[in-house]
Amino acid sequence: MVEDPKKLSERREGKPRGRSDVGSEFSHMDTGAARTQRIPLPAAAAEASAVELERICRFAGSTSQLDPHSKPGAQLAELTRSIFQVETAAIFDADLREVYLAGHPIDELRDMLESICLFETSREDREMGIIRRVLRMGKLPIGALLLRGELSALTAGAVASVISITFDRYHAFANESRTETARRTEQMRTMVLDSLAHAYKTPLTAIGAASSGLAVISKLSPQQAELLSLIESQANQLSQLTTRLLRTARLDVSDLVPSLERVAIEPLLEDVVASLRDPLSAFSVSIALSREDLSLFCDRALLVTMLTHFVENATKYGEPGTTIQLRVVEKTSSVVLSVRNFGPVIPLADCERVFDRYFRCALHSSMASGTGIGLSIVKRAALAHGGDVWVTSDKIRGTTFFLSIPQHSEGRPEA
Repeated sequence: MVEDPKKLSERREGKPRGRSDVGSEFSHMDTGAARTQRIPLPAAAAEASAVELERICRFAGSTSQLDPHSKPGAQLAELTRSIFQVETAAIFDADLREVYLAGHPIDELRDMLESICLFETSREDREMGIIRRVLRMGKLPIGALLLRGELSALTAGAVASVISITFDRYHAFANESRTETARRTEQMRTMVLDSLAHAYKTPLTAIGAASSGLAVISKLSPQQAELLSLIESQANQLSQLTTRLLRTARLDVSDLVPSLERVAIEPLLEDVVASLRDPLSAFSVSIALSREDLSLFCDRALLVTMLTHFVENATKYGEPGTTIQLRVVEKTSSVVLSVRNFGPVIPLADCERVFDRYFRCALHSSMASGTGIGLSIVKRAALAHGGDVWVTSDKIRGTTFFLSIPQHSEGRPEA
């Protein structure tokens, strides 16, 4: 076959072929590209997307109207079922350990929801028509969502997010409410303590005065003198208890401002030991200071109260004949005072709670009388100084109560 001379000449001269030639040669490629770019979204799919978007907006608006102080689980399940028209909507609240169901029941529903939350399995089972989603706040799983019905993956994710936010809002309000209730309860309890303490003070003073008068003006038989002594001792014990109740009622850290002064530690320890001479008579007492001239900028009366409680507890729970050790160590920015006794061990779990008001260790409550007030006073006074308290307890080293007070050259304790 002989090629056309004109075409042969154009090829040798490098002359481009005509536009129509190129277009006809690659026309199938151009038309294909144009067809790919211009394919419109099917009308049915666009309509479905618009419907789901409208439902998501309606769902979010409805959840925002829920009462934040009421559990939202049941309402969320019903809103999900009705708005998105699914057969079943089930929600698990991991914090409350509750399951909420709207629509047709599913066998072993709780196990399925707990498994979704525990193993964090978010997936779709299209054959069964079941959609699983983990409810999260950040990276933390807070529950699970299970749906049975036709719903896109994106919509299911949006529903799970809205439910998670609603749960988080409810729990935030619930925690705030519990905190406020606890504060009001504590305030009421303080008022009652203060009223009772004042009510008891007057008759106790009268009993003490009357018993002292009888001892002076009357010639009592030995039996009568013994009974009168019992009245006086018990009246004194009640008086001390009411004084503690009054002090507890007034020791609110937010209001308590210590009267700071430079206090020599060694004489203060000697005063504490002297005030407890009788209960300490069954023990040996040792006092150790890192240096004899150690002093502390603090409220002397409060420090005496704190150490008195520590030493008094040591006499109540220590084994008679053992040594009660008072030790003071100077640190870089604080002074640590401690009282050690050798007796029953405080369980580790109780070591975290012994400074809570009214708490008494169940294992030791029968060993000595008490109200669970004293150590809470110590904690409040320590915090008012900007310090801290803690306890350690084991069979070898005994039980040691610690009090840490910051070193201040002047001014008020640091917050």
